[in-house]
Amino acid sequence: MSENQTNPVQEEQDINILKKDRLDKLASLREGGFDPYQITKFDVTGKAADLKAQYEEDEAKITAESNGDEEKLKEGLEKLHENTVRIAGRIMSWRNMGKANFIDVRDASDRIQVYVRSNDIGAELFKEFKKKWDIGDIIGVEGFVFRTMKGEISIHAKSIHLLSKSLLPLPEKWHGLKDRDMRYRQRYLDLIVNPEVKDTFVKRSQITREVRNYLDNLGYTEVDTPVLHTLEIGAAARPFVTHHNTLDIDMYMRIETELYLKRLIVGGFDRVYEVGRIFRNEGMDTSHNPEFTSVEMYHAYTDYIGMMDLIENMYRTIAKNVCGTAKINYQGIEIDLESPWERLTMVEAVKKYAGVDYNDWADDAAARAVAKEKGVEVDEGENATKGHVLIAFFDAFVEEKLIQPTIIYDYPVENSPLAKRKPSNPAFTERFEYFIYCREMGNAFSELNDPIDQKERFVKQVEAKRAQGANAEVDEDFITALEYGLPPTGGLGFGLDRLVMLLTDSASIRDVLLFPTMKPIPANSGRPTEE
Repeated sequence: MSENQTNPVQEEQDINILKKDRLDKLASLREGGFDPYQITKFDVTGKAADLKAQYEEDEAKITAESNGDEEKLKEGLEKLHENTVRIAGRIMSWRNMGKANFIDVRDASDRIQVYVRSNDIGAELFKEFKKKWDIGDIIGVEGFVFRTMKGEISIHAKSIHLLSKSLLPLPEKWHGLKDRDMRYRQRYLDLIVNPEVKDTFVKRSQITREVRNYLDNLGYTEVDTPVLHTLEIGAAARPFVTHHNTLDIDMYMRIETELYLKRLIVGGFDRVYEVGRIFRNEGMDTSHNPEFTSVEMYHAYTDYIGMMDLIENMYRTIAKNVCGTAKINYQGIEIDLESPWERLTMVEAVKKYAGVDYNDWADDAAARAVAKEKGVEVDEGENATKGHVLIAFFDAFVEEKLIQPTIIYDYPVENSPLAKRKPSNPAFTERFEYFIYCREMGNAFSELNDPIDQKERFVKQVEAKRAQGANAEVDEDFITALEYGLPPTGGLGFGLDRLVMLLTDSASIRDVLLFPTMKPIPANSGRPTEE
C-alpha cells in the first residue's frame, strides 16, 4: 500500500473510536441536564456572507466620513460593535489558543470566523465548549461583527449555543471527501466538506426557474400529467413496472409526458409545458440516469421551424441570465450559444461528414451496399431501408462532430413515429434534434395529427416491442383524442439535466443530480465502485 492510500479497515476503526468519544461527550452533556437534540429553534438575524458584506460597506463608509481622523474612525468602528447579530451553522475548524479560541462556522451562505473567549461567555460554558463540543457540531452564536488584527472579518461571541451534536467526524481537512463514488452516495457529506458542490445545485435551481420564466412569458401554461400509466406503449424506451394493489393491475412509470400533453392541445390549450420526472429502465453512463427531468412543451398552430427558433433563443437567454454570457466554457471548449446555430438536414449532415449522399441511392439495396462498403452496420440487416441506412451513417460519422450548437432536421420516417411527414417528401418527417458538445440535447417535431397514420405507426411500434418480449399496447385513447382533432402543433422536449451539465461545466449527469441512482452497498462487503 502506497503512502497516499488509506486502509479501509483502519479508517473504519478510527471512525468508531472517534464516534465513541463523541457519544461519551453527549452522555456527559445529558447527565449534566442538557440534551442538544431537544433544542427546537434558534432565531437567526443574518447570514455569514451578508454580515461580511455589510461590515465592509459600513467600514468603508465610516472610513470615508472620518476623513483621516483616527479618533473619529475608532469611535465609528466601536459603534458597529453595538449591533448584535445572531448566526447559526456548523463548526468547520478550530484553533485552540487557551482562554480564547477561534472557530470557523459555515452556514448556508458562507463561512465566518468566530472569536470565543472565556471572559465573554463564562468560564463554565467555555470549559464545556472546549471539552464536549467538536468540529461538525451545529451551533448558534450571538455577538458583534469586527475585524481582527490580521484583517479577517469575524464575530466576537457574547454567547454560544450547542444546537445539534455531530456524532461522526468530518473527513480529514486536507484530503476531504475525494472518493467520487462516496460523494454521490453521501451527498449530504459532500455538500458539507466540498461547499463548491452546492453552487452547482443553486445554479440548477436558477436554470429551472429561468426555463419556467421563459415559457411563462411566452404564454405557456405549466401542467402536471400522470406519472403512473396503465399500459406500456410501443416507444423504444423500457419502462419500470409496478403493481397497483387495489386495482390489481400492473402499472408503468412514465417514459415521457408527450401523449398526455398533446391530449391537452386537443382539449383546447394552445401552449402547455411540463417540467417532470421521467423513468427509463435502461443503462447508466455520464449522460444517462434511470430517472431524470425533462421539459416538454407543445404549441398549437406552429411547426418544427417555430420550435427551432424557440429553443435557440431559450438557450441563449438562459445562458445570459445564469452565466452572464451566451459564450460559455464547457470541458475546456468555448461553446457559442450566441451566434446563429448551424442547421443541416440529416441528408446534408451525412453528406458533409460521411461523404455519402442519400440522393445517390437508387433503392434500399443500393443503400445497404454503400453501408457494407463503408463498414457501417445497420441493425435491420437485409430489411434495412434507405432511411435506416441514413440513420446508421449519421450515428457512425456525424454526431461526434457536432461540438458547436447544431440543429439536425428532416429525419427519416423510420425512426420518427410521432412526427408529421414532410408534404414534399413523405420518406422524411418534420423532426429535428439539436446537439451540443457531441451530445443530443433535445428532440422536436411538427406533431403528427393524422389519426390513421398515427395508428399505423403505433401498430408497427407495438409489433416490434412485442417481438422483443415486451407487453406493449397501442394507446387507443390517444388515437381517439386525435380523431377529435389535434390542430397543427409544434412540440419539443429536452433533458433539463443535460442543460444544467452544460451551464455548470459538469462532465457527468451525476454531478448535477443531488442523489443519482447508485447500486446499493451489500452488507459487510465493503464499498463497490460504480462502473
